[in-house]
Amino acid sequence: MSETEVQEQEADTDVGGIAADRLRSIIERVERLEEERKGLADDIKDIFAEAKSAGFDVKVIRSIIRIRKQEPAEVEEQETLLDLYRRALGM
Repeated sequence: MSETEVQEQEADTDVGGIAADRLRSIIERVERLEEERKGLADDIKDIFAEAKSAGFDVKVIRSIIRIRKQEPAEVEEQETLLDLYRRALGM
């Protein structure tokens, strides 16, 4: 390949100091992941609808999922504070 051909090829991919092919690749990867995320969100929505139709309280299920993501010590601290606050309010 001649030096001119190399320069022309580089010009196709380097626009204003930006590697166009690399940029395009990054954008397309993000777009694919966003599509996957939307699909997963739809799947999760369907599962919650299934839980609701089976008589489960979706709000409570969401709370349990949130708690399970936390560290055990953090959960224990929150439960202790919740209990303390309830007792302070006479609940």
